[in-house]
Amino acid sequence: MRPSTIWYTLKQGFKNIKRNWMFSLACIITMAACIFLVGIFYSIVNNVGNIAHKVEEEVPITVFFDEGTSEEEIQAIGDAIQSRPEVARMDYQSADQAWEEYKQKYFGDEDAADGFKDDNPLANSSNYQVYLNDITKQTELVNYIQGLEHVRKVNQSEQASRTLGSINKLVSYVSIAVIAILLIISIFLISNTVSMGISVRKEEIGIMKYIGATDAFVRLPFLLEGMILGVIGAAIPLICLFFLYNSAVEFILTKFNVLTGIVDFIPIWQIYEGLVPMGLGLGVGIGLLGSFFTTRKHLRV
Repeated sequence: MRPSTIWYTLKQGFKNIKRNWMFSLACIITMAACIFLVGIFYSIVNNVGNIAHKVEEEVPITVFFDEGTSEEEIQAIGDAIQSRPEVARMDYQSADQAWEEYKQKYFGDEDAADGFKDDNPLANSSNYQVYLNDITKQTELVNYIQGLEHVRKVNQSEQASRTLGSINKLVSYVSIAVIAILLIISIFLISNTVSMGISVRKEEIGIMKYIGATDAFVRLPFLLEGMILGVIGAAIPLICLFFLYNSAVEFILTKFNVLTGIVDFIPIWQIYEGLVPMGLGLGVGIGLLGSFFTTRKHLRV
């Protein structure tokens, strides 16, 4: 593309925005509001997902062994479990550790358990506590472990697995639905703004086509207009959200002290690693799509 064509495209793109400044402003404000809502929703979804993931990591599968299983056989079971990709970590609990934990939990005062003397009523309770990185794979892992030799019993929390799996699915479906609705609204607004620019320049465009202007030459200023509106419409909410996010997190933790230490909010830089490219991509993409379909419809090129 020649420098003169690039300059003409840039000049006409900005002229279109200036000529229809009221529609352009309305488009930027509405798109900014849409992307702002997408950003808020994205932040909430990521934090909910992060909390759910941390809860998942604390829901273990408990693996018990057959009576008389040797240390070497227990180690072999552990190696087989640890080799599975869905396993995040695994802790071994001996029968003595299990009994000590039981006494502290249910007797409180160790003297209350003196009646057992040196006997360990949980002699066959040595186990592995297996934690998953994806709780939806719990049933698959349990089936695998139950098939291992010398495994007596596997305890799992099916209810927790189903609940957390349902939450993850619900969050995903709602995210897709909300983003789709906001995209449709934004594309509609861009289309209306570009339509106004086309109607104002209809005679000029007709002359350009008459003297041999190519389809791309006619379209480019309008595509650029859509991109500019998209970038501005995305930059405004991204800047606002950057300052708002930390303030919101600080307010929530101050107002609801009980959440401190329980809820671990994702840091802003981690949110923006995904939000910035997504926001700018949405802005530019919406602008291009709205402009492309509008020019195709109205210019008949």
